[in-house]
Amino acid sequence: MNHRLIAILLAAMPLAVNAQNNDWANYSRYSEANAAVTTAPKAVLFGDSITDAWPGQDPAFFSGNNLVGRGISGQTTTQILCRMREDVVSLKPKYVVILAGINDIALNEGCAPDVRHAVENIKAMCDIARANKIRPVLCSLLPSYKIGWRPAVTDALEKVSEFNSLLKAYAEENHIAFADYHSLFADENGRMPEKYSKDSVHPNLEGYKIMEECLLEILK
Repeated sequence: MNHRLIAILLAAMPLAVNAQNNDWANYSRYSEANAAVTTAPKAVLFGDSITDAWPGQDPAFFSGNNLVGRGISGQTTTQILCRMREDVVSLKPKYVVILAGINDIALNEGCAPDVRHAVENIKAMCDIARANKIRPVLCSLLPSYKIGWRPAVTDALEKVSEFNSLLKAYAEENHIAFADYHSLFADENGRMPEKYSKDSVHPNLEGYKIMEECLLEILK
């Protein structure tokens, strides 16, 4: 082999290794858990930290209803979309329950440029699901009015409202089930009550129980 070509290949090797290890969408998070699934779940609950924490808060809800959780804390709709085939389609569920978008509003790394594009990412998830005969269930964002890790974001409640309006309209137009968590939690000011969430974003067990009741009505 040409010595110059060898030198070029050797110089490129560190870049290749770095690229291989840069698991931006965190595909590796559930790789072992996915491989261990031997029976198709009724539904995959798919999303960010709210879904990530759910099985730990109420494991019986998942085991008793043949559900699996595939949430990753901090992820934006773009990252979650990347995981759709790996963490949903490969498991062959009947439903995928999608709850995502608050991290885009929080301007986390990799966020969509605006609310509309975040909703477009969720539409793409629905396209993938339906192409694989999986029924999508779309979930409204909770009435989060402050984002503790992004105090500079002062318009969270307005963006949550815009996001939910776009998502609900899409669900209605395309006959997709819609879990309206926002309406279940919003107080007279349209905000998440402290009794259900200390930070207005992540529900406590009592909050999850409300979401579970809503979701099970859809997954009958």
